[in-house]
Amino acid sequence: MAKSTFLQDFKAFAMKGNVVDMAVGVIIGGAFGKIVTALVNDIIMPSVGLLIGGINFKDLKVILSPEVLNAAGEVEKEAVTLNYGNFLQQTFDFIIIAFSIFLVIRLITKMTTKKEEEPAPAPAPAPAPEPSAEEKLLTEIRDLLKEKK
Repeated sequence: MAKSTFLQDFKAFAMKGNVVDMAVGVIIGGAFGKIVTALVNDIIMPSVGLLIGGINFKDLKVILSPEVLNAAGEVEKEAVTLNYGNFLQQTFDFIIIAFSIFLVIRLITKMTTKKEEEPAPAPAPAPAPEPSAEEKLLTEIRDLLKEKK
């Protein structure tokens, strides 16, 4: 009985809309990351490398300790290198992905936000109603009393 409850709870969790949406987002994000990586590796970086003198960014490194060869010319100890070119490559990948996501979110936000409607101008005040006969009479009495003073 405990297993059945556990499986039902797991099924309810896994089938929630948020989990499914997140899974779809992760899958699409992974595919999008591959596209951007290909764009950066195969199009942008070779062009940038050509512009700055035919440099392949992945080959950029600082040798901290050179490789050690034996008498036969075989490598006994690999070189210790600081591969900053690969870091630059990954940084360009990240910047392009972040910028692309920013543009997509900005577009979605613009599409989903409704433009706020301008408030309608206030209606013109209604003209004052015509005074009643009683009001006219009271006004005349007031004016006459003022004249006597």
